[in-house]
Parts: sequence; structure tokens; C-alpha cells
Amino acid sequence: MDIDRRDAQYARDPSSLTAILADLEAQGYGGQFAAREGARLVCFTCSTEHDAATTQMTALRRTEGASDPDDMLAIVALTCPSCQAKGTAVLSYGPEAPMADAEVLPALEDDREGTGTLD
Repeated sequence: MDIDRRDAQYARDPSSLTAILADLEAQGYGGQFAAREGARLVCFTCSTEHDAATTQMTALRRTEGASDPDDMLAIVALTCPSCQAKGTAVLSYGPEAPMADAEVLPALEDDREGTGTLD
């Protein structure tokens, strides 16, 4: 999946992943999700695995490795369709992305507004 650069915040500094996760957690996205093959996600709050297409994505932030531009990550803010927990998933994209991440990212239900960042 190609990520539209106009629709995501973009950061390059090495601490940006930590800063982005801290910012999203401060805004109520304290839970965690992980990608599974077959375009599925697991919510670590309720331990439920579900289709990514049923998971609401409210923000998308991208980073690129400071020392290696091929380290491309998408940090997404999500809401679990089972327990309504808000959390994040860190997904790789691009040619080096694991299959699970490559399947999940394009399948997410995109509910972003404006720039795709949380205010």
C-alpha cells in the first residue's frame, strides 16, 4: 500500500517514534494493538483478534529511520471494535514490511479528519 504523504504527519528524528506514542497516549490512546496475517489485529486490552477492516483508525503518523530511510513506520491510533479501547499499533510499510503489517494497513477503516492527526 502506498501511503499518501498529504494525509499523514511525517517525522525523521530518531526520538519521533517515542514522542508520537507519548503524544497519542496522552490523548487517550494508551492501549496496544498488533498486526496478524490475514489483515487481522489483536487488541491487547481484551485479547480479541478481529479483522482490520472493522477497526477504526483515527490518526496516522509516519516516521523514517534517521540512519536508515528504509525504516518506514506508520503509527496508527485505533479503537477496538470489541471493547472500545483506544490504542496504537506500530506498522512497517514499504518493501521491507512484514506480511502482517502490509495486509493490515490498507484494510483499516479510515476515520481520520483533516491531516490525520489528533488535536
